[in-house]
Amino acid sequence: MDLFGGFAISASGLTTERLHLDLIANNLANMNTTRTTRGGPYKRQVPVFLERLRVEKEAGSSRFSLQKAGVEANFIWEDQQSPRLIYDPAHPDANAQGYVAYPNINVVNEMIDLITATRAYEANLTTLEAAKNMAQKALDIGR
Repeated sequence: MDLFGGFAISASGLTTERLHLDLIANNLANMNTTRTTRGGPYKRQVPVFLERLRVEKEAGSSRFSLQKAGVEANFIWEDQQSPRLIYDPAHPDANAQGYVAYPNINVVNEMIDLITATRAYEANLTTLEAAKNMAQKALDIGR
């Protein structure tokens, strides 16, 4: 694997974890949204990651190279759990029985996801820094 392959892998991890953090923030910000443009309450969003790894054998050699290595957000999945129903007949989005449908977002689960995504982001940043230091040391050897 070339030197820049390590940078690309870490960069893809940073990008996907940033998306994950943005979606968590969006979920928390919309946990009381009872009406969206598509109708109904907001639905929790979660990214689905896909590994991007292709190994190719170089022609006439026993060497292998990685192409497009890393991770990407394949799609954003919307949670299909039924909404929380809260009795509030004065609310403009209340149904005929007086219940309002709120998104089924659990703050504790979102905070756990937030901590996990933050730690994954930090791990990718540490890996990127290590790759940068190795590249710097390799350049120093040549001096």
